[in-house]
Parts: sequence; structure tokens; C-alpha cells
Amino acid sequence: MKFLAKENINYIKEDMLVLTTNIVIKNMQKTNIKNLPNYLTIIRLILVPVIFTLILSEQYLYAFIFFLIANFTDVLDGRIARKYNLITDWGKLMDPLADKITQISTITALIIKGIIPFWILVILATKELIMITVGFVLYKKNIVTVHSKWYGKIATVLFFVAIMFSLLSETFAELSKITLYLFYIAIAMTLFAGVMYAKNILCSDFTKEKSNIDNINT
Repeated sequence: MKFLAKENINYIKEDMLVLTTNIVIKNMQKTNIKNLPNYLTIIRLILVPVIFTLILSEQYLYAFIFFLIANFTDVLDGRIARKYNLITDWGKLMDPLADKITQISTITALIIKGIIPFWILVILATKELIMITVGFVLYKKNIVTVHSKWYGKIATVLFFVAIMFSLLSETFAELSKITLYLFYIAIAMTLFAGVMYAKNILCSDFTKEKSNIDNINT
């Protein structure tokens, strides 16, 4: 999408910065944030428009560095929260949300610059939308809680690696041939993870319903 006018790109940069800032401020006002892991999550959210803007400005090496920092805060906040028992409801909600926002916004910026194809975002966004919708419905029905599995973590890591290679390929051209294949692998693993999560949800739902029927019959 290199045909986008420079003026439109500037508008996108400003909108992203304003939107992310408003989200962070709104959540800080509504939530009593008392621990370091949550502050690290907030830092990750603040870095989203920074990374987005750097990519649109074709400062790919700096975008790579800040993307690396953002993902480092993701690893760090989880470990600190678990080790020092600083897990909060706010953190459980915002930490994975910040991950998705970081990932999708970075991929969107790469698509705008014509570095990766649009269909990657379509598949990723569709999968995330389905997961969020199903999770919300199950939560409202109090049916089952789906925890992170190894295949979901591998899919996330593969996307992380693919994005890193995409950013580096603009500085080191020899990496460009590998980048698309990495996205193919990441997409395949994401689809596999989606199927496995759906299978676990359906199996858990069936088990609970069967248990309820057994309780009624006894």
C-alpha cells in the first residue's frame, strides 16, 4: 500500500498516538494500579504508537529495537507477577490485550508500507475475533476458562520472530526471502492452535454438561 499519501500517513500516526494515550489514561483512572507488572504492561501499550510511527517513517531498525523492548516487558511482567504474587484482575485482562494490540498494530504498519501481504492480518484478526467472541460467550455462561497452551505460545513466538525478521529485512535485504516463509509457518501454527483451543472448549463444555446431567440423575 505504498500508494498512501504522506498526509494520510501523518493522520494515521496522530490518530494511533491519541487513541493509545486515551486508552491508557482511561484505564489508569478506572483501575488502582499498584505493582510493577502492570506498569510494564502500560509501558508496552505506550510503545505501540511509537513502533507504529517508526515503521511508517521507515525507521525500521529503531522500530525493531522498540518492538524488542515491548516484548521484553511482556516476558518480564509475567515472571514478576507470578514470582511475587502480584497478579491482578487488571493485569490478567490488559496483559494479553496489550500483546494483541502490539502484534496487530505492528503487522498493520508493515502492511501499509507494503512489506507483508494484507491476508496475514485478515487471518490473524479473524482468529483473534473468534477467540475473543467465544471466550466472552463462555465467560458469560460461566462454562469454562481456557488457559494458555503450548501451541498457543509457539504460535505467538513464531509471529514475534516473523515480525522481527520483517523489520530487519528492510535493513538487511538478504533476510527478506526468509520473512514470508516465517509468516507461513506462524499462520499455520496459529490455525492449528485455534483448532486445538476449539477442541478443548468443546470437550470441556461437553464434560461439564455431562456432569450436570449425572448430578441431576443421582
